[in-house]
Amino acid sequence: MTAAAPYRQYICHACGYVYDEAVGDPDSGLAAGTRFEDIPDDWACPLCGVTKADFSPYEAPSLDALRAGSRQAALRPRDGAAGVVIVGGGRAGWQVAEALRALDAQRPITLLSACAADLYDKPLLSVAVARGLDPAGLVRERGADAAARLGVRLLAHTQAVHICPGTRTLRTTRGPLRYDQLVLAHGAQAQLPEALPAHLVWRINHLGAYQRLRAALDGGPKDVLIVGAGLIGSELANDLALGGHRTVLLDTQAEPLARWQGEGVGPQLLAAWRALPIHFVGGVQVAGVARSGGRYRVETTCGQAWEVDQVVVAAGLATPPRLARSAGLAWQRGIAVDAASLRTSDPRIHALGDCITVDGEASRFIEPIARQARAIAAALCGTTPAPYEPRRAPVRLKTSSCPMTLH
Repeated sequence: MTAAAPYRQYICHACGYVYDEAVGDPDSGLAAGTRFEDIPDDWACPLCGVTKADFSPYEAPSLDALRAGSRQAALRPRDGAAGVVIVGGGRAGWQVAEALRALDAQRPITLLSACAADLYDKPLLSVAVARGLDPAGLVRERGADAAARLGVRLLAHTQAVHICPGTRTLRTTRGPLRYDQLVLAHGAQAQLPEALPAHLVWRINHLGAYQRLRAALDGGPKDVLIVGAGLIGSELANDLALGGHRTVLLDTQAEPLARWQGEGVGPQLLAAWRALPIHFVGGVQVAGVARSGGRYRVETTCGQAWEVDQVVVAAGLATPPRLARSAGLAWQRGIAVDAASLRTSDPRIHALGDCITVDGEASRFIEPIARQARAIAAALCGTTPAPYEPRRAPVRLKTSSCPMTLH
């Protein structure tokens, strides 16, 4: 009997999602063990919505492999050089580190992260309950392991405090850090409406907060209220309901996913939710939340009220301005960058991901990040330019009750 071929992985060139044949894509009906060649041609990437044609075989490169392929591999290390400092240990920060290493195996790279900088796919946070994923199992690679693989100096659990452009110094909670080039990849923060105190609600924008929420929901079905019925709020409501939790979803708009109202998405989603414990209430404004015994009481300005076990806010994202302002960087509802090079108003500082705007417009989706990282790496290494081109990509709505690709 011929032994079965080992399972392989395939990477999406648009967003970096890795399809693992051993795991499959259960939300799209691809069982564990589904070979890539057996996937229908119209299958969509579960993170960014592009097609199977945008995938190719993948194997995580080692530092030795990157050195072998780097055009500067024969150069000696630059003794005393400050190199590139990356602020942010999420997908954007690591994509820049990997893109830099593919072009220059010797350049010093320091990556600064407020957390452990573990690598994981953030969009999975809103589908993990339905998929039966253990929060700890969402980590694809530990930050320390990725740093060793790429030859990166990792400063985990370290906050960036202030940028001093004149001396090219980044002040951190572990002391000053010099840089030749600085890359800001610190993302955006979940917005918090004034009526909702931070200590009474959850904001799920990173793995640590999600793990704590899941721990709080252990022990049987709970009553959960979610403020905000955009992409994240709708996906999270769907996921928690499939996990047995009774969910109230509030929004100021009359239907969920109002951004795509012209496509009739909201009514389709509400129809798919009829069999789930999801109660959507539109056209309401939250007036406040307060503790009520061991639970929380949420009231709206129109007089409606609910008592629930947990309150989650999914009311959009905003870029924290502190670092940009400390460096005097141009600002347009986010860090303003040149569209092609992702350079800020300071020629030694680049930025990408959720924290930037191009012509005043943010693009807080997964798909652009890999292209942005390649553009920055090419600019910093002086290789053939790889200009970033802003474009509107399809958005994958990962509500398994009613999955859709939005435009």
